[in-house]
Amino acid sequence: MPDAARPPRHVLILGGTTEARRLAARLAPEPAGAPEHAPAPEPALRVTTSLAGRVAAPRLPAGEVRIGGFGGPEGLARWLREHAVDALIDATHPFADTISHNAALAAATAHVPLLAVRRPGWVPGPGDAWHQVTSLDEAAAALPALGTRVFLTTGRMGLAHFAHLTGLWFLVRSVDAPEPPHPPRMEVLLDRGPFTVEGERALLRAHRIDVLVTKDSGAAATAAKLTAAREAGVPVVVVRRPPVPDGVPVVEGPEAAAEWLRGLFSAAGSH
Repeated sequence: MPDAARPPRHVLILGGTTEARRLAARLAPEPAGAPEHAPAPEPALRVTTSLAGRVAAPRLPAGEVRIGGFGGPEGLARWLREHAVDALIDATHPFADTISHNAALAAATAHVPLLAVRRPGWVPGPGDAWHQVTSLDEAAAALPALGTRVFLTTGRMGLAHFAHLTGLWFLVRSVDAPEPPHPPRMEVLLDRGPFTVEGERALLRAHRIDVLVTKDSGAAATAAKLTAAREAGVPVVVVRRPPVPDGVPVVEGPEAAAEWLRGLFSAAGSH
């Protein structure tokens, strides 16, 4: 049994992803009215999820929630100390490299154990016509040779990289409306996954898409577009994800993250 005199272990999850929500549901105390099939929460944990605040109406996880930035690695390290955080889990989007590097610096400064949760990346299969690049600038440079009607699914924050491509037409899908600068010839589709292969097929046909641009997010909820592109013979420009900061252990999902926490706190409790 946990020590009644000791406050619950405090876990801070840097969230905004499906994996982060599932981990919070697994770790946080079970809310009233939780569905019977929800995973059993871990005992004696205080769980806080931090959201960047870039989405107007985010899906809120179980447990405590804070929204907004920390003020760089120094601000995050200060928050970790002031709120007595025992473990930090970076379950952000695979392309949120700034917060991931800030987390690594802050965890080292505050001497808080850090784990990264990263879903597996996509892998091309037979029939895929992928053009893998390392940045949005490289993706933009590749487009004129591949097509003229672009389905852009890299998020609203990076549209400035494509703003100079005045000869191409873009279908931009994002959760919230983008702001300038962006391509002059553009239609915006506000939508949030999961998406179906049937729906993606219809979208490619209706807009006569001849090239797709995506980041390797690895999410099953948004992978249907890759199947639809393969079937239609549409080339795909895939932006590779940045690496996790050196020295940070990585697991693929919430179950492995919960196991890491159990091992961490069991070891700490034995001393």
